[in-house]
Amino acid sequence: MIRVVLADDEHLVRGAIAALLGLEPDLEVAAQVGRGDEVVPAVTRENADIAVLDIEMPGKGGLDVAADLQREASGCGVLMLTSFGRPGYLRRALAAGARGFLAKDAPVDELAGAIRKVHGGGRYIDTELAAAAMASGENPLTARETEVLRAASEGRPVGAIARALHLSEGTVRNYLSSAITKTGAGNRLAAIRTAQEMGWL
Repeated sequence: MIRVVLADDEHLVRGAIAALLGLEPDLEVAAQVGRGDEVVPAVTRENADIAVLDIEMPGKGGLDVAADLQREASGCGVLMLTSFGRPGYLRRALAAGARGFLAKDAPVDELAGAIRKVHGGGRYIDTELAAAAMASGENPLTARETEVLRAASEGRPVGAIARALHLSEGTVRNYLSSAITKTGAGNRLAAIRTAQEMGWL
């Protein structure tokens, strides 16, 4: 029996997925959680084989949870289930240790098959998402530009970003300017929007 922890903040979606997976003879939904920061304790408590994670959740996002599981419960395979087909998300999920990446609207038999494949040590990547990620190219932003742009996306002024990241205000402006240029945007807000749409933030 493959023991699964299902993490999604949409209660109806989570319940429906759990009910459908429960019909599979070799799968057991051992726990359901609605927050990212509840995943690692649930995986540890239930001795789960697979964690199926939504990307955007309160408490902690699925990409960060995948990295946490890699460090704290490396025996648990991670499959990302997302309604956001942004190319950058796939790359970031794989970098965080996820071995599966599937759209939320996939048929349940495809999800069950993906869980089995990841449990067996393989990978399962939605073909359309993989093609989009390949077509989009690499993330052009450096780690520091991403960090500064993410802080700017929270509405922080330059001075607050500088203090939070221990940088000078001039350096923050330089990183923002570079990010705007690399995203082909006309201003900071457009750069943030482009980076979010591509899944780079």
